[in-house]
Amino acid sequence: MACPQCRCGVVGRVTIARQVLSNSCQVSRTPASQPHTEPRRRALRAPTDATRFTPTPQRPVRAHAQHVEPDTDIEPHSHAWAQVAIAASGVARITAGNATYLVPAWRAIWIPPGVVHVVSVVEAAELLTLYVLPQDGVASPVAASTADWEHCRVLEVTPLLRELVLRMDMSDDSGEPRAPEWLAHERRLNELVLDELGHAKPVRLGIALPADKRLRALCRAVLDDPQRHATLAGWAREAGASERTVARLFRDELGTSFGPWRQQVLLGRALTLATQGKPMGLIASELGYASASAFSAMVRRSVGVPPSRFFDRG
Repeated sequence: MACPQCRCGVVGRVTIARQVLSNSCQVSRTPASQPHTEPRRRALRAPTDATRFTPTPQRPVRAHAQHVEPDTDIEPHSHAWAQVAIAASGVARITAGNATYLVPAWRAIWIPPGVVHVVSVVEAAELLTLYVLPQDGVASPVAASTADWEHCRVLEVTPLLRELVLRMDMSDDSGEPRAPEWLAHERRLNELVLDELGHAKPVRLGIALPADKRLRALCRAVLDDPQRHATLAGWAREAGASERTVARLFRDELGTSFGPWRQQVLLGRALTLATQGKPMGLIASELGYASASAFSAMVRRSVGVPPSRFFDRG
């Protein structure tokens, strides 16, 4: 019988190729479309058995750590409690509903209870997961302003929050029962984690996905291999549609044009390159920007902070 706390779906293999981004409409030079390359094969794995880390009134926040190999997708699943996924290294991509969210090193994503999501990893990643018990039926780390916590959101992880999470017990329920003194100490640590999480600054790292099946397939293709075509016209030809039709679908479905949407994808590639330790100037060049200042302007427009701060991994 399926566990009510962790409902796992069975899906076909999700193919995610190398994320080498082409130029956006803001880029000064426009390279030709790259030759099509075969996508790397990806592994599909089941999610962690979260029932081994079930949060309870006595232990309202549970934690566990896992290593995820590169080119891995974790099957769609959901939980009866809220989840906070933190990338300690690497970059994760979480798809939930009509959006996909980028979670680079030492950022986190809040996933409300019952939200079906898929975790995808391109580079090898160390993930820290918190399971948060809803308080009085409310899934929020803080009692007030709960509306912000009803949807997925990417958050900054402060140095204090990072250290608090690293201090948490990562073991499952298979061990010996905990002593009352130990549980009291963990409860105080839980309270600090929730307080710091409740004040975490949100980061704009969501990429909208359309409901229209045709456009959604095209968007996933761009996410998988964005360098395959340099223009919307090229993607439209591959999809067997006119450029005008695809442009209209972008406006109708996502409320934006292809250029700004691809800028968010471009930002995701920049994050991946940054986690590899590449300097900002080289990242700007690899993404096709004529100058570091043009790249910096794109990052500021997208997330409101300069690259030096945004890509800082602490």
